[in-house]
Formats: sequence, C-alpha cells, structure tokens
Amino acid sequence: MNQVKVEDLGLIDYKKAWDYQEELFKSKVDLKIAFRKEETNDLPSHDLLFCQHPHVYTLGKSGSPGNLLINEQMLKEKDAQYYKINRGGDITYHGPGQLVMYPIFDLDQFFTDIHKYMRFLEEAVILTLFEFGITAGRVEGLTGVWVDGGTPQERKICAMGVKSSRWVTMHGIALNVNPDLTYFNNIVPCGIVDKAVTSMAKELGHEVDMAEVQEALTENMANVFDFDLK
Repeated sequence: MNQVKVEDLGLIDYKKAWDYQEELFKSKVDLKIAFRKEETNDLPSHDLLFCQHPHVYTLGKSGSPGNLLINEQMLKEKDAQYYKINRGGDITYHGPGQLVMYPIFDLDQFFTDIHKYMRFLEEAVILTLFEFGITAGRVEGLTGVWVDGGTPQERKICAMGVKSSRWVTMHGIALNVNPDLTYFNNIVPCGIVDKAVTSMAKELGHEVDMAEVQEALTENMANVFDFDLK
C-alpha cells in the first residue's frame, strides 16, 4: 500500500508554498526519469500538504485575466496578491479560514487517470462535509464540490485546480471553511458568472474548527485513495 507523508505548512505566503510544491514536484519527476533509465531502484514518495494563505487571487493557465474585477491599486488596498500560475482552471481566491490541500502524488503508483483523480479529490471533500452535517455533491460538467447542485440555489464550497506531468500531481483543492467570502466579490470565481460561493461556516451558521476539518479530510483522502499515513 502507498504511504503518504502529511505536512501542515500553517499560514504561508502563496509564492513560498508554490515554490515548495515545485521543489517536491521536480524531485519526484527527476526520480521517475532516473528510475526509467534504470539509474535508481527508488520510486517517488507521496506528499500531502495542508495550509492556509494570506489573501491572494490565482489565475490558472486556461483562465481569463478579465475575471479579476479589481485593479492593482485595489489589490493593495485589500492587502491581496495576484499570481498567474501553471495549474488548470480559471481564477480563484485563497485566504485565511480556507483549508488548502496540495497532493504531490505519483499517480503511476495509484492509477493513471486524471479524471478519476479529480473525482477522488471531490469524493474525499464530499465525505468530509457530510461528517460536519453538510450534504454536498458534484455538478455535471463542472469541477469542485457544490451545495444544492443542480438547483437554482447551487453554490460552490470547494474549488479545484491541478497540474500533472509524467503522472506527478501538484496544486489541488481549496475548501471554504471560515473564509471572508466578500473577497470572492472581486472575481468571477472559476470563470463561472452565475454561480454563488459558500462556506462551511455560512452553511452551518457558526465557525468550524479548522484542525478538525483537516483531520477528517486527511482520513477521507486515505480511505478514498487507499493509502497509509507516514
């Protein structure tokens, strides 16, 4: 069975976390290349990173810059940063109170199906939300996890955007636990014009313990992907 090392980075600058992801990602890709050249007998390990970020907007490689609705001066006034990054998807927001999870997995050791990978990530979140009394699910044709999906009231509670090369993954998910949702008013979230955004706190009417959510999500990731924790 695969073993995954879990690391809590705490509240960390987005660029610093991105650089750390890239470092882990590159080391795994390089090791896979060496393995296939029979220069080593070692396979890449797997990492699962958790963190929160100071206010930041990130735009995926397929996204439209026009979905950021504020200018550079307004970003400064809101103490927010903005990055164009190398994951899939459009624009999203990260900030305190949002649980961010970055799996740096070698999918060759799990399964080589990126769509299955995305659905497994969604499933782990859906199971976690259910433990806290929130019924959530998927919306056909859209990524992420939604509350009241398929109804006029559907609203997104978890965004997703990943990168994969040589079946090594990076980036991941952002689950809205207790964030300031007003920051989403400054973007067209994920490039979807007519969909609302919500959080666990908003759905439940009270703040939620971030550590408890992280623990539940970790356990559900282990169950869904069938791995052991280091």
